[in-house]
Amino acid sequence: MPIELQFLTNPGDQYPKTSTSSRKSSTSNMKIPAKLNSRVSVSTFFAKSHPNDDCCGTNGLPLTPNSIGIFGRSQLLKSDELRHENLCLYLDVIRGKHERTIIVQEYVGSSLAETFIGENNKQETLLRIGYQVLKALNHLNQHGLVCRNLEPANVLVSREFNIKLYNYGLYHMTYAGRYVSFPIGNVRYQAPEVLLGSRENPKSDVWSLGIMLAELALGCRLWESLKLSQIVRKVLSLVNTHNVFEKIAREHERLDVYEALDAALKRIVQECLAVSPFRRPLARDALDDPVFDFLRHVELSPVDQSGLTLVEKHLSLGQIYYLWQLAGGDVQQELKKEGLIKSEAPILLLPNLMLLNGKSISAPKSQSLLHDNRIIFLNFNTLMERLGTVPEEDYLPLIYNTDSYLESPIFKTELPLVIRERDMIYQFHRMILLNTLLAGYPYTHDLLRSFAAKDIPSLFRGQVWACLLGVVENGLYERLDKCSPTHTDRQIEVDIPRCHQYNELLSAPEGHAKLKRLLKAWVTAHPQYVYWQGLDSLTAPFLYLNFNNEERAFLSLYKFIPKYLHLFFLKDNSAIIKEYLVKFFQLIFFHEPMLARHLHGINFIPELYAIPWFLTMFSHVFPLHKIFHLWDKLILGDSSYPLFIGIAILRQLKSTLLKSGFNECILLFSDLPDIVIETCVNDSETMYQFTPKSIVHRKYALHEEAPEEFDLNYTEDDLREVQGELHPRLSVYDLIRLLRDRPTGTAILDIRSNLDYRRAAIENSVNVPFSSVSLKEARLEMLAVPKLEGYLRRRQPPPIVIVVSVSHDSAMLFAKFLADSGLPYVAVLHGGFEAIYRTDDKLILQTFDYINTLARHVPSLAAFSE
Repeated sequence: MPIELQFLTNPGDQYPKTSTSSRKSSTSNMKIPAKLNSRVSVSTFFAKSHPNDDCCGTNGLPLTPNSIGIFGRSQLLKSDELRHENLCLYLDVIRGKHERTIIVQEYVGSSLAETFIGENNKQETLLRIGYQVLKALNHLNQHGLVCRNLEPANVLVSREFNIKLYNYGLYHMTYAGRYVSFPIGNVRYQAPEVLLGSRENPKSDVWSLGIMLAELALGCRLWESLKLSQIVRKVLSLVNTHNVFEKIAREHERLDVYEALDAALKRIVQECLAVSPFRRPLARDALDDPVFDFLRHVELSPVDQSGLTLVEKHLSLGQIYYLWQLAGGDVQQELKKEGLIKSEAPILLLPNLMLLNGKSISAPKSQSLLHDNRIIFLNFNTLMERLGTVPEEDYLPLIYNTDSYLESPIFKTELPLVIRERDMIYQFHRMILLNTLLAGYPYTHDLLRSFAAKDIPSLFRGQVWACLLGVVENGLYERLDKCSPTHTDRQIEVDIPRCHQYNELLSAPEGHAKLKRLLKAWVTAHPQYVYWQGLDSLTAPFLYLNFNNEERAFLSLYKFIPKYLHLFFLKDNSAIIKEYLVKFFQLIFFHEPMLARHLHGINFIPELYAIPWFLTMFSHVFPLHKIFHLWDKLILGDSSYPLFIGIAILRQLKSTLLKSGFNECILLFSDLPDIVIETCVNDSETMYQFTPKSIVHRKYALHEEAPEEFDLNYTEDDLREVQGELHPRLSVYDLIRLLRDRPTGTAILDIRSNLDYRRAAIENSVNVPFSSVSLKEARLEMLAVPKLEGYLRRRQPPPIVIVVSVSHDSAMLFAKFLADSGLPYVAVLHGGFEAIYRTDDKLILQTFDYINTLARHVPSLAAFSE
C-alpha cells in the first residue's frame, strides 16, 4: 500500500533554522536547467578556548587549540568506511579564525520536523523510519561512534522516503562535548542517563529514537510549552515509570491514540524507552526484532537517474564540491553573505584589564561568538554554467589510447603547475580520466604512470602514490603490534610534537596518535632496522594524504623506504650514507663542476648539509605542500632521483654559494632560503633523463635485477676506490647506449699513447696522449689539440665527455683537469679501454666492432672550428 508522505510547504516553527536569503536563492535556482539534485549545507560553531592560566600541558609544550582537536577528530567522519546509505556525507571541515569550525555536509530532502505523515499506513511508515535510523545507528556503533544528537531536525527524508541522519558527527568531533562550551543534542530527546552525566553509552541514541517515534505516533510535540529546566525534570521523572510510552501519552492527553496503535509498534517503542540502559536494546539488537521482518529484504528506493546531471552521474559529491571551490567557491564568504560570520573591529576584542596572574577582565562576549545552529546551502550555479561548455563525450574518455588522449589540447599546456592545480576545467578532465584509471588498477598501472608524469590532482594524490608504489592492501598493518611498549617509544614521543606542527592535521592529537601507530608498526615490521630521527618526517606525507586509511599510509611507507632508502635505517649505516654522499658529490662535479670545485676547495662537504635531505627525502627540509610536488616526480623515478633533486637545490643557490666561504655556507644551509619548487622539479627531471644510469650506480641500492656483463658491479676494492674519487665512472653498457642513441651528444677522449691509439681505437674518438700534456693550468688550450675547445664547448647542450685510458689513475687526473677547466658532464670509462677491447690472435672481440659501427655517425673533430 502506498505511504502517505508530504513535505510541509509552510511549516512555520518546524522549518529548520536556515537563513531567509538561502531559501530565496534555492527557489531561484530551480529556474536553471542544469541544477544539481544534491544539496550541500554549511554550518559553523566555535570551539572552547583554553583558560589563560593553562597555556602549557604536562609535557611543557603549548596546549593544542580545541579547534585543531576538532579538526583532527572530524576526519574520521569523511572516511570511506563510515559511508552508509542512511548517513549524510561529511564533505569538508574547515578551521577558521578565533577557534571557528565550519562543517560542510550533504543535505538530502527535508527534515523529519518538516515532514507531515498522514494516517494512511502511519504505523508502517513509522516502522520504516525506525528501521532505517537503527541501521544508521548500528553502522556508527560498529565504528565506535555514538550520535547523541538525534532529533527530528537531524533526520532527513528524501522524496523516495529514504532516511538519512544529518549532523550525527558533532558529538564525536567535539570529543564528547569537551571541546565546546555548549551542550550537544536536544534535551527533549536525551536519555535520562545522559542528563545524569553518562557519555559513551550507545543505547542513549535508541532512547532518542524512541522519543521521536512516540512523537510521530501520538501526533504531537512533547512538552512543547515547557521551559528547558522543566523538560529536564520531566525526563528525569520518567526513571520510576514502568511504561514510559503510556505515561507520555497520558500526559499529553493522547491515550486514545496510544491504545489504537498496533501492539507491535507500541512494544518496539516501549523497548526503546526502557529507563534502565541494561534493559534497553542496542541498535543491532533492535534491528533483529520481528516487527521489522517485512523490511529486511526491501531495498531503498533508487534515486531517479534520469533526473541527474552529467556531473552527478560521473563524479561523486565530494569531487563536485572540490570543483566548486576551484570555480571560485568560498565557504567562508558564503557564511559572511548570510550573516553567520560577522566581522568586528579587533580593538573591541581586547581585554579591559590584565591582572598580574594572567587573568583578563573583558567586556561580555560578542553575540557572534555564541552557538548558532542555522545552516545555509551552497549555490552551484557558477560551476554548472562553466561545466555546461564541456561536451558529453568528455565524461567518458577512451583510455585504450591514453597517449593520444594525454596529448590532446586539454592537457597540452605549459602553464605552471600551481596554475594548473587551480584551473577548474583542466582538473575536471584530470579527475574524469583518473576515476577510470583507478577503477581499473592494477591493470592500468602503466597508464597511471603516464598520467602521473604530467601531474597528479591533489584530491587523488595519496591513492595515486600508493598505486605507483605497487601497494596492495593485504591486512599486514592490522596484524602488526602497535601497542606494546618498545625501547623506541621515548624517542618517538619526543619527535612527534616537532614533526610538521604547522600543519593543522598533523598537529592534532588524532594526528599524533596515528603517526605514533605508523612508526611503531614500521619498527615492528623491520626488526633488522632501528628507529632513526627523520623517520617521522618521512612518514608524515603519507599520513597526511591517507589520514583515514592508515593501512595504505603504512604500506606506502613500507614500499617507499626500500626503493629510495635501502639499508639507511641499519644500526650502523655509515657505509651506506658515505657511499650515497660520495655519489652525490661526484654528481655535483658532473653537472656543476665550477660549484663542485669551489665547495671542494673550502672543504664544504655534503656530510655538513645533505644528510637530512636524503635521510628524509627532503620532507624535513620543505613544507608539505612543496614535498607533494617534489614526490610526485620522485615516485616516478628510481633510487637515484633524490640525488638530482639535491643538485637542483644547489643550482638555485649557486650564485650565493660561489661567493661564500665555509662559515657563510654553514649559515646559508642552517636556514635554507626559499626554493622555487617547480624549478627544482623541472631541473631534477631534466638531469635525471640526461644522465646515464651508471653515473649514479650505488652498490648498496636495491637492485631488482642482477647486473649483466657490461653493467657496473663494484667489488669491495672497487667501492673503496670509488669513495676516494671525485668524478663518476661510466659502464660499457652506457657507452654503447650513448653511441647508439646520442651519437652527436657524446665525445670520447682517448688518452692512451699514439701507438696504442693507432693500433685500435673507437672511430671519431679524439686522442690526447696523457704523457704529452701539462695539467698545471686548467685550460683546454694547454692540451695543444686544435679545435678541441669548439668540439667540446660549442654545442648545446655540451656533450657527455668520456675519458678512456688503460690507467685508471691517469683517467681520473685527466677528468679532474677537464672539470677544473669548467667542462661539465665528464666521466671515466669503468675498466678502461681493456673493458671494450680484447685481442686473441689479433681479433677484436666483445663489443668493439659494434661500437665502431655505431660511432660512424659521430661528427669528427674537423667538423668544428675555433
